[in-house]
Formats: sequence, structure tokens, C-alpha cells
Amino acid sequence: MRASFLTNMAARSCPDSLEYYITFPNPNFNYQQNNGESDFVFVVNEKKLPVILLFGWAGCKDKYLAKYSQIYEEKGLITLRYTAPVKWLFMRKKPMSAIGEKLVKLLFELNFENHPIFVHCFSNGGAFVYQNFSYALDLQEKPLELKGVIFDSAPGKRRVTTLFRALTAILEGNIIYSISMSLILTTFLSVMWFYEVISIQFFPKESVHSNNPFEFLKGEKVRCPQLFIYSENDDLIPHTDVESFANHRQDLGAKVTRICYQNSLHVKHLPENRKSYVSSVFQFINKCLNGVNLAK
Repeated sequence: MRASFLTNMAARSCPDSLEYYITFPNPNFNYQQNNGESDFVFVVNEKKLPVILLFGWAGCKDKYLAKYSQIYEEKGLITLRYTAPVKWLFMRKKPMSAIGEKLVKLLFELNFENHPIFVHCFSNGGAFVYQNFSYALDLQEKPLELKGVIFDSAPGKRRVTTLFRALTAILEGNIIYSISMSLILTTFLSVMWFYEVISIQFFPKESVHSNNPFEFLKGEKVRCPQLFIYSENDDLIPHTDVESFANHRQDLGAKVTRICYQNSLHVKHLPENRKSYVSSVFQFINKCLNGVNLAK
């Protein structure tokens, strides 16, 4: 089925140097027939196709994120993939704020303002990109139609142990080097976190730029439906964090759907539970498009 799509597999850049990957369906795509591995058929307005924004986890290579966008592309949906540089995710908050603004600007440049928009973000890295996107969206005078958000293995509380394990996974190569560098970076970033917590006490407005999506997104103004995909066996973000966050969002009025697996590891839910994962994601998007009550 991949041959039936007009796919740009090289990164594009918008005028202010935001690199992304985008895929459009073939103009002759038949939305009335089954396509891809699932027999699910989307009910869509072919003149306003859903746009799926995929925000990768820290250190994510696009070839891995593309495996997720493929499940949407096989159904004729538009996908846009973006993963923020690791150094910006952990150490430079201002560029992340600018990324959120650029992503919103990009959607208007691509004439997607009348399309239903979905976000699919992975781990805290992807959730942090979404945090800045959401903040920029809130400042936008002309609204975009954000129909739903999918959190995969996210969000989770900031913990020093989690930070160390995440950095060790990102720093591939010699084990002695990766552990040593992870210890140094973890110590440095922990000091930055402490400084940030103190600063926010005196300058509360700075919290919107904090790389802490678990706390910031709790009170997010957006109330569109949200799907949480997580696992009791997640080796980085405990399932209790995701459930606590989901409960808080639900209490604020957001329609929440939860898919909790027992054995899959962090951001490994698709390869380890492919059939149910794909089915759950498709059902969520279709219900959002058709205004079906998603509360569970």
C-alpha cells in the first residue's frame, strides 16, 4: 500500500528552519475501501482530511517514528512528523517555545486551518513539544480545530532516576562512556530543575516554559478528547503517573480514554500489541471526527 501515497521521505524546512517530514495521500485514494493491515474504514471529509501531528520521544530517529505515521498514511490521512533536538528538550527552553510557534505557523502555511488536527505525542519529549504547541495555539487569534490528543507512554513526573535512564538510552555506544556522561548530565540537569522550581516561586509566568509537561498540561485550556496509551511494565514512566494525569484531566472536563497494557515497555506498545493498538487509535480518531462520547 505504500506505493499508493505521495510520500516525502526527506525532511522539509519551513522558512525559519523547522525540519519536519510530511506525507500526503494519493489524490485518487479510495476512502470507501479497506486499505492497509486493518479493515477499518475512516469516515472523513475528503476536502478536509484529518492531519496527524506526530511528536517523537527524546532521541527518536525518524525511521522509528515513521512506523507510527505509516498506520495513518495507509488510511489516507495526512501526517506530519517532528522530533525536537535532544539538547533543546533538556537544556534550552526558549527554542522549544519558538518550536511551538513555528509548528502552529506551519499549519497555516500549509492551509490546514480548516482541517481537523490530531496530535500523537510520545514520552515526555513528545509531550514537551505538544506543551509548547498547545501554548502557542492558545495565543493564536485565528483558531485551529484540535480534535484530539494521543499520549503514548506519557506524561510522567520528573524524577532523577528516570532522567538518568533516559539519558543512558539516548547516549548509545560504549557503556562506560554513556553511563559516565549520563551521570554528569543528570547532575547538571537536576541542579537546573531545582533552580527552575525556585524561580517559578518568584516568577510564576515562567512555568509555561518549564520542561515539565506533567505539571503544565494538567491545567491546559484545551478540553478536546484525549487517549492515553501506557503500560504497567513501562520501564521509564510509571503507569500510576499517566493514570493520575488522566484522572486530573477528566476531572477538568476532558473526555478521557485509557488503554493500559500489562507487558509492553516504554514507547513499545505498537510493536508489542499491534492489532489492539491500531484498532484503539483508529476508533478514537473516528469517534472524535464524529462527535461520539468518548468518556470511559
